[in-house]
Amino acid sequence: MAELLARSSVQGRLTLTTVTIGSGVALLDGTVVNIALPHIGTDLGASLAELQWVVNGYMLSLAALILVGGSLGDRLGRRQMYLLGVAGFAIASALCAFAQSPTELIVFRVIQGIAAALLTPGGLAIIQSSFRVEDRASAIGTWAGVSGVAAAIGPFIGGFLLEHGGWRWIFAINLPLCAIVLFLGLKVPESSSPTDDDFDVAGAVAGAVALGSLTFALTSWRTAPLALIIAASVICLVAIVSFIVLERKPDAMMPVALFTSRVFTAANLMTFLVYGALGTVLFLLVLQLQVTVGYSAIAAGVATLPITIAMLLLSSRFAVIASRTGPRLPMTIGPLFCAGGVVLLAPVSSGTSYWLGVFPGIVLFALGLSGLVSPLTSAVLAAAPDEHAGVASGVNNAVARAGSLLAVAALPALVGLSGEDYKNPVVLTAGYHSGQLICAGLLAAGGIVSWIGLRNTGPVGQPSTTGGGV
Repeated sequence: MAELLARSSVQGRLTLTTVTIGSGVALLDGTVVNIALPHIGTDLGASLAELQWVVNGYMLSLAALILVGGSLGDRLGRRQMYLLGVAGFAIASALCAFAQSPTELIVFRVIQGIAAALLTPGGLAIIQSSFRVEDRASAIGTWAGVSGVAAAIGPFIGGFLLEHGGWRWIFAINLPLCAIVLFLGLKVPESSSPTDDDFDVAGAVAGAVALGSLTFALTSWRTAPLALIIAASVICLVAIVSFIVLERKPDAMMPVALFTSRVFTAANLMTFLVYGALGTVLFLLVLQLQVTVGYSAIAAGVATLPITIAMLLLSSRFAVIASRTGPRLPMTIGPLFCAGGVVLLAPVSSGTSYWLGVFPGIVLFALGLSGLVSPLTSAVLAAAPDEHAGVASGVNNAVARAGSLLAVAALPALVGLSGEDYKNPVVLTAGYHSGQLICAGLLAAGGIVSWIGLRNTGPVGQPSTTGGGV
């Protein structure tokens, strides 16, 4: 076995830089598109449902296949799968940049999500398997902080590119970034956990079908024929039952034993609730700022800049604190701060002052997000054996993307938004107010889950002697 890396070493810094940039690019594309939705809709003549699928097509394939990516990395080589994903992501980004219709863009976004499913779990798994134990919390904190910045800075970068080049550049910008990762990745150490078990193809298919059919039903229930919605719901139910049964086998893609850890289970339940809300908060906010308040694309991006600054300055510090005290407190307070910030953002409408009506909510939301991301990541990985690092990372990423995917699919219709309502300030504002309050409730529920589920955890998420663990 190769010698584990010190973070302060040249190769340690190079490895951390490589996985952070690549993961950041994938996360950036999860949010950068939000700011461009009105422009894409106008340019390509897209409906609200089609714009939802521009977001959800990416999230669906990422969430459905991220477990496959983590499992393949554990089996075949984490660096190999990571770099393969980066290369595929670059190709798909180029295709998105040249899309000529909503359908083409949705298809290319699905392909982009497939590539992201290979690289996203690989970044964390490489850190967990390549760095010394004493350096992992700090390395994960840096990864989480920069990755969080990438997700939060998406609206700002998207706004800048829209103002100076058009929406197609939000995809084209990925090409040089991916090229840098591929070059640096040649020096990243390889690691794997080979097994003689057959790959769980049936489990992968069942999981993808369950998410796909559920997303379709949630997105289309107001517009599609009732028979089609019922059929999708039945298919989803059958696929979920099949997935649960299949994953109880010894060679399962997602070992059920991972969930015998209360820390792992609670952290993933909190992830589902919190990331479901996070994805929808930004989706609705950037639409509201542009369509109703009258911001330009770049102004809407600048409005969210405090999130980026807080993530950059505070994430690694929160990671160090959580490594000493345990994740329970930051993973409880963080979502509650986020919920408070969203409540302050909910009244935003025409004529709202940025400094009095937007900035306070953004700052409170940013503080909460900075406090929860790094401890959450550390808790999930610390609760799983090292040989399942890729799968554990994949499970948590899949849960996060599934939460965001389902919330973005369901909430607009739930609050009465469909068709081209995103172009109507009056209708959009009513849906925005209700949607943000629902998101605040999800965030608060995530904090409560952390407080209850993580009560017996010690430093870096390790279960205490009185708690259940893997």
